[in-house]
Amino acid sequence: MVEAFSERLISLRKEKGWSKRDLAKALDVSHSTIIRWESGLQTPNMIYIYKIATLFDVTSDYLIGLQDS
Repeated sequence: MVEAFSERLISLRKEKGWSKRDLAKALDVSHSTIIRWESGLQTPNMIYIYKIATLFDVTSDYLIGLQDS
């Protein structure tokens, strides 16, 4: 799950053309939090999973790797 989340977060962020700092600002978290999420060192709690899914218009199941689309 962590690997799928990290890869999908990176992919979604890059599709929007956003930097890690852009994403951090949009989610009101620190830049280092985004780095930890994208490197798989930490996973966000369910509130942030929901916020990220909403921000990128995907399902939380897709985001965490339970669905392919």
